[in-house]
Order: sequence, then C-alpha cells, then structure tokens
Amino acid sequence: MKTAIYLAAGAALALSACSQKTDTTSEAAGGGGNRAQVWAAGSSTVFPFATRVAENVARTTGGKPARVESLGTGGGFKLFCGGASSQYPDVATASRPIKKSEFEKCAAAGVTDIIEIKIGFDGIVVANDKKGPTFDLHREQLYKALAAEVPKGGALAPNTAKTWDAVGPGLPKDAILVYGPPPTSGTRDAFNELALEKGGEKDATLAALKKSDEDSFKAKTHTIRSDGLWVDSGENDNAIVQTLEKTPHSIGVFGYSFLENNMDKVKAAKIEGVAPTFETISSGEYPLSRSLFIYVKKASIGVTPGLREFVDGFVSDAATGKGGYLQSRGLIPLPEAEHKAQQASVKALTVMTAPAS
Repeated sequence: MKTAIYLAAGAALALSACSQKTDTTSEAAGGGGNRAQVWAAGSSTVFPFATRVAENVARTTGGKPARVESLGTGGGFKLFCGGASSQYPDVATASRPIKKSEFEKCAAAGVTDIIEIKIGFDGIVVANDKKGPTFDLHREQLYKALAAEVPKGGALAPNTAKTWDAVGPGLPKDAILVYGPPPTSGTRDAFNELALEKGGEKDATLAALKKSDEDSFKAKTHTIRSDGLWVDSGENDNAIVQTLEKTPHSIGVFGYSFLENNMDKVKAAKIEGVAPTFETISSGEYPLSRSLFIYVKKASIGVTPGLREFVDGFVSDAATGKGGYLQSRGLIPLPEAEHKAQQASVKALTVMTAPAS
C-alpha cells in the first residue's frame, strides 16, 4: 500500500523547500471526481500530528492513509473554504481559530456545516542555537525589535533598531536577525497577537491608539519590519531549526513541538521569565501559549472514505489523551474534561456557530 502523505512547505532565502511525497497516483494529486482518501490541509504545526494520525488510522483500519498537506493555517482555510466538492479538502488543520471572514467565505462557497475540534495546546517559542546567547525577553522588547513602526516622541516612526541591546537593557549586542513563519501561517498570526500586539499595548502611545482606533492599533502592531531583519522562512519549521544551527546568533520563531524534538540543537528563550515547557504551556503560564484545531466538513462524513475514522482517531484517548502518542511528538493534551467534551462533540457531529471576529 502506498502512503499518500505530502509535505508542501516553502522556504525562503537559502531555506530549501521541503516536500514529502510517497503516492504519485492522479487521485492523490487532487482534482475532480470522488476521492478514495481523506484530504487534510493547513497548519505546519499540526502537520506532524495529522500525519501521525493518518498513519495510525490506516494501519489499524487497513484503509488508505489520509493525504495531509502543510500550507499554513491561512492557506489551509483558503483551500478548505473553496467549495464543498471533492476538489477541496475535508479537513482544515489550524494553529488558531477560524476567523469570521474565513467562516463567511466558507458559507458563500457552500461549506455551511463545520465541526470545530480543539486537539490540544502548543506554545510559540523564540529560540536560537545552543551555542548562542541566552535570552529572557519581554513582549515589549519583541515588539520594539520586530515591528515595522515603533513609538518615538509620542508618534510612530520606522523601526531603526539593529541590535538586541538597543531594545532592552541587558540583552546581547548581537544584530537582530529573526527567521519566522510567513503571513499565511497560523504561527505568524498567533505570534503577532500574543507577542507583538501584547508587547505594543504596554506603550502609552499605542495603548492610546488601541482605545481610539483598535483596527489601526492591530494593523500597526501586526506589521513586521521588512528591512531584512525578519526573514519569512516558509512553512517548514524544521528548516528554521537547521538555519539556526548555521547562524548561531540568529533567532527562530516556531512551535514548541519542533523545540522538543530538537533540544540537542537549539534552546528556547524565556518570555518574561517563563520557559516554554509542557507544564507552563498547558497551564497558560507561558505567555505565548495557544490552542490547536482541526475543522471538518460534516457533509463529507459518510461520503469521503475513512473520514469518520480519521476524526475519531484524532480525538481518541490513544492519540490526544494524556500520555497519547501525539504527546510524544510535542502536542500538549487538553485537560481531561475538555478532551472528553471534544470527543462528545465529534460523536454528536456538533457544528460550530459563526465566530465573533
């Protein structure tokens, strides 16, 4: 049996593209007609968890493995919401909740009954090579280092900071150079919201802007500098890790699961004194903690072969329960009561309501 799992992950500026492909049938390549397998697309963070579930479900059921693609959360939702036919994925994997605008695009394309499933937690880490300096960063410092505009004299001006010591006392004199996810990535969205936005609102000028015009505040705090000190590095977090090894004084932004699997190569910065660990992320103590999701088209269940088994497998105790096989890959499980609630929602095929924002 051929395995139908694909990795489509771009990388920029000397970060090589990485793809994983072990099925070359035209059916696996997508397109019209009925598919003989589940198709899931989206988050690079959820990708390793989804591929593991696909492999396990195929092994236990004897069915064809789900096709899983890493396109970034935004890219996954765009494809998922493109239509209700077999030309579009059954499942969107996501490292943030679906946005109202995305939900509305789904509805406009006939994708109306969506099941939202929270699968666990992850943390966004700021890491560097083990030989590099040790960081303890505040979110305000991350904002001052990476935002396109920063407050100066009561107004916003282009960011001219070039070294870390210019954005906070006690930080290294190293040049600012950060490799991170592209705008299509849910990790980028979450980093903008949890790190840059929260850091920006600690400044009086930006706090006043948030109070008077929240949309402008979000636009300003979510805009990362484009002068080469932040490098969009594709959807392959492993490629970022490899780059950090080659440039010990650079920093990478990626999911906790990739840190846990590369502890021998990289180390994580503390964020406001808190290190990213299983315990601090699951408790919410770590400031850059987030939830991970999959979204499923209810109409595809019973139509796409193996979809019900794939979804049941994802919420099983064996996979996402405490001590499940995805925990060994870096997924941080939900509290028991919340995990059981997700199982009940899947059993009942409960569809979500429209998000507020």
